[in-house]
Amino acid sequence: MTPPMQHHAHGLQRRLDNRQIQLIAIGGSIGTAVFVSIGTALTKSGPGSLLLAYIIYSCMLSLVNNCIAEMSTYMPVGGGFIRLAGRWVDDAFGFMAGWNFFFYEALLIPFEITALTEVLAFWSDHIPTAAVCVACIVLYASLNVLAVRAYGEAEFWLSGGKVILFFVLFLFTFITMVGGNPRGDAYGFRYWNTPGAFATHLATGALGRFEGFLAALWAASFACVGPEYISMVAAESKHPRRYIKNAFKTVYWRFGVFFIGSALCVGVVVAYNDANLVAITTGASAGAGSASASPYVIAMGNLGVSVLPHIVNALLVTSIFSAGNTYTYTATRVLHGLAVEGRAPRIFRRCTRHGVPIYCFGVVMLFPFLSFLQLSNNTATVLSWIINLTTSAGVINYIVMTTTYICFYRACQAQNFDRAQLPYRGWFQPWSAYIGLVWMVCVVTCYGYSSFMPWSAADFVTYYTMVIVAPALFLGWKLLKQTKFVRPEEADLVWEAPAITAYEAELEVTQPAVGFWEEMMQSLRMFSVWKDKISE
Repeated sequence: MTPPMQHHAHGLQRRLDNRQIQLIAIGGSIGTAVFVSIGTALTKSGPGSLLLAYIIYSCMLSLVNNCIAEMSTYMPVGGGFIRLAGRWVDDAFGFMAGWNFFFYEALLIPFEITALTEVLAFWSDHIPTAAVCVACIVLYASLNVLAVRAYGEAEFWLSGGKVILFFVLFLFTFITMVGGNPRGDAYGFRYWNTPGAFATHLATGALGRFEGFLAALWAASFACVGPEYISMVAAESKHPRRYIKNAFKTVYWRFGVFFIGSALCVGVVVAYNDANLVAITTGASAGAGSASASPYVIAMGNLGVSVLPHIVNALLVTSIFSAGNTYTYTATRVLHGLAVEGRAPRIFRRCTRHGVPIYCFGVVMLFPFLSFLQLSNNTATVLSWIINLTTSAGVINYIVMTTTYICFYRACQAQNFDRAQLPYRGWFQPWSAYIGLVWMVCVVTCYGYSSFMPWSAADFVTYYTMVIVAPALFLGWKLLKQTKFVRPEEADLVWEAPAITAYEAELEVTQPAVGFWEEMMQSLRMFSVWKDKISE
């Protein structure tokens, strides 16, 4: 029997199950930054500043997650937080949010392809860069154009590789630090004492150590992400309010385990002034941006571990490919959501019978071709450009979420809307939203301060392009469409809620919600049956 309301608003289909939602959230939130480029932050900040920066930023991002979780769990609509911004703040604000997030996601696709090219170079310098780019484009197209469920299943297994990689690296850290390595060296927290926990960057003394902390904080603002991806897949979840709520609630331990855990481990396994790490991250030797630049791989080399670096590199390949796959999927849905709200041409509303926004997909697949820039430019330079552009765009996403929540909260108060009836109610509100908003505004305005000392026009452009473009998009659409800010007493707090409630009630009869671990066991049983059939 076909589930009721399988084809819901504007062609998207609710196909993603609980395990796929959880792993997609991991796939989008974990990229190359926590495995490779975190080494650059370590050289600038030292292990103490790096850990402190990741803890602070993760806590602040948790405040943002607290906001978007309440809104997206109640109203899991196509376009996620972007459509919520347009409905509850201002249509021009939604326009700005949508195009900012679209460019953010689309630009990350060539970033991951470029990073993948460098990781493959760990094994051989003779792998053609153009061939890697073409292969990624073809594979991303194949996985995303077939159907939502095909993407979800592929991302489920690819993201599983990231989880395995994390635990391999965490186990490597613990076992080797207590002496389980070929050299028998129980080094413990030696590098926190020698050369020390806090490095200097740009300046010397106390100011230099503070600037080192800031460098780590900017790195954390690029690496630590997650809530936006759950919001974007909410409209395609089978049991949106139950599965999406669970996904948002796991974000908190994901920050603690994956992001903060990574910051702790890299500072344990290698010194911030390690000759190989410094040479690679500064470009003095080959390998910048590749697996060779990973603090873990450098530590393995220092300890005489010979096989594990190849295993780590193989898992890095699947991790990076998975991230690019998620960005392709999300950018396609963002453009579709913009078209649904009239902020992009109507043709982008078209979906295939499998629920794939086909014309949106065609536009998104133009962006991976930017990865061919590395054929004429230094790969590390291309990666640096994209990191600077996307970091500011990513922080703007969180400014949008917190601003939207403040407007949502004010509307609830003005209309006597009882938040206790919501599927999920955020804690410490509205102060959580205000603190998160102020923090993110400070980060996005101060992020590129180094371009002023000394002045560098090129650095300023890469740091602040999206900071300039976002307000321009807002003002341009506001003047063109003569939009108005939504008054709290006029905000539509009902919107699609009745239809979503009815859908979940009907689906609960035909396909009851299943827990994450139960779905995992079902997948393993299906895999076992499939393997038996193949062997026959």
